[in-house]
Amino acid sequence: MPAKEFVNSCVSCKDAEASATIRGRPLCQPCFLKYAGAKIHRSMTKFRPQKDLPPTKLLVALSLGTSSSALLHFLHKLRDSQSSTFIGRAGFDLHVLVIDPSSVFTDVPPVKANFDAVNENYPGHEYSLVPLHSILSIDEDIKTTLRDFGFVDDESKSEKERLDSFRQSISTATARTDIDNLLLIRLVVTCAKKYGCEGVVWGDSDSRLAAKTLANVAKGRGGSLTWQVCDGPTPWGLEFCFPLRELYKSELDLYVKYTPELQGIVIPDKQTSENLSTRDLSIDALMNQYIATQGEKYPGVMANVVRTVNKLQPERRAIGDTRCSLCAASLQHDTLSAEREDNAERICYACLRSRDDMNTVSNT
Repeated sequence: MPAKEFVNSCVSCKDAEASATIRGRPLCQPCFLKYAGAKIHRSMTKFRPQKDLPPTKLLVALSLGTSSSALLHFLHKLRDSQSSTFIGRAGFDLHVLVIDPSSVFTDVPPVKANFDAVNENYPGHEYSLVPLHSILSIDEDIKTTLRDFGFVDDESKSEKERLDSFRQSISTATARTDIDNLLLIRLVVTCAKKYGCEGVVWGDSDSRLAAKTLANVAKGRGGSLTWQVCDGPTPWGLEFCFPLRELYKSELDLYVKYTPELQGIVIPDKQTSENLSTRDLSIDALMNQYIATQGEKYPGVMANVVRTVNKLQPERRAIGDTRCSLCAASLQHDTLSAEREDNAERICYACLRSRDDMNTVSNT
């Protein structure tokens, strides 16, 4: 019986019709899922089960977006696979943290149904859903940070009202997005420590990491790339890991499309309004927009940006080294910050730039 002929056969198995062309290679659905899984698996090899060591507890920062949801699906499968080995257990345990997007963005509906679907589809892990304003009660140092930014707090008000007042005092889109990102990271780190996790796993794609690289350099945060983009240690004593660094956002969109368990979980990506001019967009939004358009034309260039940055080594922290009260950047070599006469607080140059874009508003 002659072999079945295909109009566009999969170059990997050669036994099925290709459903997508990935980096110039036609692949069928099963072969694409294997391809994507292999790339993620390579980044998780250090979390293989060890006979004489307990599992490493990791916090998964789940935004309920495409990339982090795809990551959770893979980690769940990987953990089940490891548990079936002769050792009988996995190399890692997961605590899945969702910072409620509706507490960050006013145009995002409640996500409780999505969160419940995650819990149901991926059992066996610990789960937490927290609002952004919970940072005021969880992070012991955040009140000092707010004071360093000149914010007069009124503790008689609710946590939501207090944090909303602080965020609304920021006058520019760039500073607002910049500080929001840092507050999110601070909350994730604080929760990771609270839950006894040794590291945080982020669902940032190659495309997202490239955009973060360009945005942070433009904002004067180049020194933070060693932990905002690279795998490894952070100023907070936790390890950060980015297992999706070898996959493009378009490939993760396809991964979710091929994964039925994720259909009731993923929330749509926030779309930038076409009515907004570039002057009204934050640097982060501009870089995301740039990568989304140019990255499709030159994906190899964007991948090289991320690979190059991942070679950076974090600076060694000296004993008694002073750190920025918001982002934990070292102030040891921050001469631009030191030259500011009004900088009696522990704030780095990049955070000072964001503070300069704040209105003088008290929470009263």
